Amino acid sequence: MSAPEHAPAGTDPEVRREIVETVRRFVARDVVPVASRLEHEDRFPEEIVERMRELGLFGVTIPREYGGLGLDLLTYVGVVEELAYGWMSLSGIVNTHTMVATLIVQHGTEEQKRRWLPQLASGERRGALSLSEPDAGSDTRNISCRAVRDGDEYVVNGTKAWVTNGERAGLVALAARTDEGISAFVVEKEPGPSYGGITVSRQVDKLGYKGIETVEMAYADHRIPAANLVGEPGRGLAQILGVLEVGRINIAARAVGVARAAFDAALDYAQQRTTFGKPIAEHQAIQLKLADMATRLEAARLLTRNAAERKQAGERCDVEAGMAKLFASEAALDIATEAMRIHGGVGYTTDLPVERYYRDAPLMVIGEGTNEIQRLVIARGLLARARAGAG
Repeated sequence: MSAPEHAPAGTDPEVRREIVETVRRFVARDVVPVASRLEHEDRFPEEIVERMRELGLFGVTIPREYGGLGLDLLTYVGVVEELAYGWMSLSGIVNTHTMVATLIVQHGTEEQKRRWLPQLASGERRGALSLSEPDAGSDTRNISCRAVRDGDEYVVNGTKAWVTNGERAGLVALAARTDEGISAFVVEKEPGPSYGGITVSRQVDKLGYKGIETVEMAYADHRIPAANLVGEPGRGLAQILGVLEVGRINIAARAVGVARAAFDAALDYAQQRTTFGKPIAEHQAIQLKLADMATRLEAARLLTRNAAERKQAGERCDVEAGMAKLFASEAALDIATEAMRIHGGVGYTTDLPVERYYRDAPLMVIGEGTNEIQRLVIARGLLARARAGAG
């Protein structure tokens, strides 16, 4: 794929449609036929990821001067939706990678950008975000992983949890406590279960979201060059929380993709399956379900696009990203459940992908901040805006 030279501020709609359509064709040809088999085998899709590299999907939002496509977040949302439509795990491979790139774009030095962004854009090295810990999930200020300055290096000790792409990543965005507060670093590592003082201490077995590793990573006296500190010391949490807005928009987009796949499956099946002498789509009970599913799907898509547009414009969008993530993830869970009900008994089997949508959907309710946390973020943001308006 290619993009015009100056696209970051707002990709031309025709270019966006062309790129999203290219990804849709790729998913239909290379992903949909094999997704269920790979998912049940819990096997990493090496060939598919290589094709994603060739398409430039690891550099969608990275500026062109650093080797990326330089496209806007609305295009990214469209790409993520298509990937999740075929197999939600693929959008997870791209999500944490894009958040690492966004952290570097927004807060890295020019030297850091030129050093790391071309590697991320090409997919030569993949990114992972390392924020959560076994005792610090939603409570991000409670992280205990520590980085102690020692001359021109930091020495890191601690354990990180829920690290997507952790084993295969070459660049890990790490939040660690320093004397100044929580700081952000980029940890360079080689793909594999161990590197230097880093060990993949546990592979997490999951209900869904198969084929992509989620791991715990232990740091034992691992040394990081001080030059790998991103932004100001002690400002790392604020920087990463800002990047999480992109992650939440990604979660919303992949929820839309899963919801759309579940809805399309239900709509198609309802027109084929007959009971009492007619397709079940002609029964009013099924029609009511389909109407509600389609309406929630469209609302989720519009909320997601709105959040992406505001983020792209440089506006504060904690409320909008939270709303999109909250609504779209709950919609995906409900639509996947209704799709299974419409399919009846066959929906509960592994013969059709509906059961995969049903297992994948709950991740979006939890990922990038639980929906309970999203409600708090939304409420606090609304109150802050109200106070600012009153002042």
